[in-house]
Amino acid sequence: MARLIFAFIIVINACNLKKEKTYIANKQPTDVVGPDWTKANKLYDFIYPWRDDVPSRTNFQAVHDGHKFYFRFEVEDNNILTYRDTDHKEEVVHSDRVEIFFKKDDRMSPYFCLEMDAAGRVLDYEAHYYRKMNFNWQWPENGLSVASIQSANGYTVEGSISLASLKALGILDKGRMLTGLFRGECVGLNGKNADLKWISWINPGTPKPDFHVPSAFGVIELTE
Repeated sequence: MARLIFAFIIVINACNLKKEKTYIANKQPTDVVGPDWTKANKLYDFIYPWRDDVPSRTNFQAVHDGHKFYFRFEVEDNNILTYRDTDHKEEVVHSDRVEIFFKKDDRMSPYFCLEMDAAGRVLDYEAHYYRKMNFNWQWPENGLSVASIQSANGYTVEGSISLASLKALGILDKGRMLTGLFRGECVGLNGKNADLKWISWINPGTPKPDFHVPSAFGVIELTE
C-alpha cells in the first residue's frame, strides 16, 4: 500500500510539472549594449482568469546578457488612466499598470513585487504570504531600472534587473526564476477609486482575483 501511495504521489507531481508554464529568456551577445529585442521570444498568452471575454493585447519579452535581465511589456490600451497626486510610489495601485512578481518557493515568505504604471513609476515591495506587504522595502540599490513610453494605442514598459540582485534575493537559482506576469487594466478612475480588470499569464484558479498565491506563478528560464 505504501508503495502504491508513493507511486501515486510521483504521478501527481509529474502532472503538475507538465502544467508548469515556462518562458525562455534567450541570452544575447555580451558585446551588445542594452536589450536586443530581436533575440527575444514574444509572449502573448495573457488571459482574464475571472472573466469570459478576451482581454486587450499584452505582449511580454525578455532577454539577458549574463549581467542584466531585460524585460518589456507592450500593452494595447486606448484609454490610459493614471492617478497622480504627490507621485508617491503607492499611487501606482490606482493606475493602469503591468506587474512582475518573484517568489523563491511556494511558501512565498518572502516574495518580491514590481508594479509599473504607464508613467514609468514603480511600486516595489517585499511581501510574505498571505498579503503581508512591506511598501517601505526597495529593490537593491542600482539593481533596477524602468522606463515607459505612451502612444495613442497603449504603452510600453521596459526595464532591466541586475542578475546580481536577483541572486542576492534568492530569486534566480540555476538559471530559473519563479515568476508571475500580470496586468491591471484600469477601465475607470474616480479620484483614487480605480475600476480594474485583472489580466494574467497564469490562471491561479482562485474564485476571485488574486495574484498573491503560489498558483499564479510560472517559470522564466535564462538560457546559457
